[in-house]
Amino acid sequence: MNVLGDLRAGDLEVTLAESEADVQAALSLRYRVFYEEMGAKPTDEMAARRQDFDAYDESADHLLVLDHERGTGPERVVGCYRLMRREHVQKTGAFYTADEYDISPIELRGGNVMELGRSCVDANYRNRSSMQLLWRGIAAYVFRHDVDLMFGCASLHGTDPSEMAPQLSYLYHYHLAPEALCPKALPERYSTMDLLPKEAIDVRRTMASLPPLVKGYLRLGGFVGDGAVVDHQFNTTDVCVIVKTDLISEKYHKHYDRTARDNG
Repeated sequence: MNVLGDLRAGDLEVTLAESEADVQAALSLRYRVFYEEMGAKPTDEMAARRQDFDAYDESADHLLVLDHERGTGPERVVGCYRLMRREHVQKTGAFYTADEYDISPIELRGGNVMELGRSCVDANYRNRSSMQLLWRGIAAYVFRHDVDLMFGCASLHGTDPSEMAPQLSYLYHYHLAPEALCPKALPERYSTMDLLPKEAIDVRRTMASLPPLVKGYLRLGGFVGDGAVVDHQFNTTDVCVIVKTDLISEKYHKHYDRTARDNG
C-alpha cells in the first residue's frame, strides 16, 4: 500500500521506498545519473559498487518514481529524491546541507523542517509527467508530516561560478532569502553570487536558463541562501534553496487535505 495515497500517472507511480532493495535501486540510479552522465567523480568504493551513497542514506526517507511497465525489479526505479526531517538527523547528527552552509537560521526556527536532496530522474523520463509526480509526492509527504519549511542544495552544472554569473546574480538580486531565514555558505566554501549588477541581468532569458529543479523551487515561492558552493566531486556549483510550504499553491493544499480526509 502506498502510504502517500494514490499517486499514479499511467504506469508511473510515486511512493516511498519500502524495502532495502528499493533504496539500493535508488542508489544505483543516482550513480548512473550523477557519475556516468553528469561527470561526478566517484570514490573507489562507489565505482566498485556502481552506487552513489553516503552516511545519510540509511536514516532518510527515499521518494521513488516507479515505472510498473518495467516489472518489479530495480529497473522500475526511474526517479528518486532523498527526504530528511529532524527525527532523521537524530541518527546522522546533522543535515547534509550543513556541510556547505550555516543553516542555523533554519534549525533554530520552530516547526517541522525537511531537507530535500539527491534528486535525479532517468534520462528517458525527464518529462512533465515524471516531474509532476515527484512534486505531488513531495506535497503529499509535506502534508503527511506537517512540514513547515523545505530546504536543500540545488545544483548548477559546472565548477566555474563566473560562467554562470547571470544565473547566480539573478538568484541573488531577485530571490535572496530574508535575513532571519537566510543560510550562508561556510566561509571556507563561500563563492559570491553578486557577480553582475541587477540592471545588467536579462530576467526572462536568465530565468529560462536555470535548471528545471531550481525553477520548480522558485515557482513555489522559494528563496536562496547567501553564497554559492563549488562541489568538485559532483562537478556542480550549489545554491541553498528554502521553500516555506505555506507558499505552495492553494490547489495543492485543498487537494491533499481532501485526500488525507478521504483516506482517514
